[in-house]
Amino acid sequence: FDTDSKRKLPEFPKKIAVITSETGAAVQDILNILSRRWPISEIVLCPVAVQGELAVSQMVDALDRVYALNNIDVIIIGRGGGSMEDLWAFNEEIVACAIYDSEIPVISAVGHEPDVTISDFVADLRAATPSNAAELAVADQETLYQTLDSMSAAMTTALTRQLKSARKHYDILRSSAALQSPVGYLEQRRKSLDMVKNRMISAQNTG
Repeated sequence: FDTDSKRKLPEFPKKIAVITSETGAAVQDILNILSRRWPISEIVLCPVAVQGELAVSQMVDALDRVYALNNIDVIIIGRGGGSMEDLWAFNEEIVACAIYDSEIPVISAVGHEPDVTISDFVADLRAATPSNAAELAVADQETLYQTLDSMSAAMTTALTRQLKSARKHYDILRSSAALQSPVGYLEQRRKSLDMVKNRMISAQNTG
């Protein structure tokens, strides 16, 4: 249960494994939210029993099969609400150990917010509901687009400001005497140097 053992979820997962019942509402909620928020991610659905005699062995087997794939970025395991007896498979030690031993970040999404199981404690992240697990697993593309638009607008504003400053500097240089009439400018500078030279010579003679 130590928080130091928790793995960090990837920010932009490419492949997500979903371990849950294929007939419950939870799987539809998860798939719908994942496809809406981050449609470029690939979903690997692992249908299992989530209650009854077969639930424990099927969930452990599904976790082992997902681990063997070596290309999964995050795992969601869970189910919708039910009684304590319905959720009991997620309290079994063998399931908790299989989740804890995972090298892939695991989100536990069992029941509704008040429901808490041992799987929630050993997973890297506990979701209040299966829908919440999908929201935690991926970024929201609409939010990301808005952030990128804001960054683009800020960069455009900064670039426009720099271009205006550069053009103003260019206009000042272009209107300078040196660029308007280089020969005349050099002649003027030559006369100024001659005057300085003459003053220096006069000063020496006076001394």
